[in-house]
Amino acid sequence: MVSPTTELDSIHHIAIEVQDLSTSLSWYIEKFKCRVQYSDATWALLEFGNLSLALVTPGQHPPHIGFVSDEALQHGELKTHRDGTRSTYISDPAGNAVELLDPASVAGNTAG
Repeated sequence: MVSPTTELDSIHHIAIEVQDLSTSLSWYIEKFKCRVQYSDATWALLEFGNLSLALVTPGQHPPHIGFVSDEALQHGELKTHRDGTRSTYISDPAGNAVELLDPASVAGNTAG
């Protein structure tokens, strides 16, 4: 059990798979108050008040949840992404993809 004084981990983003990135991006922008942090042909990152939402296309990125983790490097080689963040992927016991982001690459990067 986590102590009440322990600093909790941060969820950076949740990534969901979409078939048509442009249509989905437009839908989220029209329905919600959010900002586009990054967008290209295969994925987009939307900033909300409490976390970010990544829209990913099939075959480019797995649907996943991304955590900022001081222990990212302990779980494998960190890959530098086109938005400047560095991370590695692991799987939870149910086989869900979990991205561990290096805090230093997130702190200086407004795109994610």
